[in-house]
Amino acid sequence: MLIGFTVMLIVKPQSTLISMIDAVNDALKLSFSLMALYAIWLGILNILEQTGFNKKLSVGLKPMIYFLFGRVSDTTAEYISMNIAANLLGMGNAATPMGIKAINSMDDGTGIATDAMIMLFVINASSIQILPTTIISLRTAMNSTNPSDIILPTIITSFISTLSAVLLVKLILKIKNRRKKV
Repeated sequence: MLIGFTVMLIVKPQSTLISMIDAVNDALKLSFSLMALYAIWLGILNILEQTGFNKKLSVGLKPMIYFLFGRVSDTTAEYISMNIAANLLGMGNAATPMGIKAINSMDDGTGIATDAMIMLFVINASSIQILPTTIISLRTAMNSTNPSDIILPTIITSFISTLSAVLLVKLILKIKNRRKKV
């Protein structure tokens, strides 16, 4: 950064400050656009939580949650279901608070990640998405001609990555648990 700044001062000193101000303005515009998006989605998630939708969603997703995470408490299942719902809508950053709550509720106090914690981390990292709202918002903010043309490729690639990640974690955990028994 220092080298780049020095070169800018030597090559075109008159445009250095203008370039820096333009870059800061662009960064602020993008930040405010994203903050507005996150405020909207976090508000929607809060409304869903206050209306009890998270409990209904948790009940609907319980078979899948039990398959992926084992027997978890109802509270943990609610946090996981809201986290998965936010990820499905492409709101990875909005899903983070629910993911943290879920991880905290799975903590057994040993300081070692449980199998359920590992699975949640991997699912969040691979992040299956039906509607990639954050990417669409970024593309809109950058004046893309068709910001939503990434929906189908995103669905396909995120489904494949999440399925692969879940299968690998299940396999590794099976091997790990088999070794513990021996």
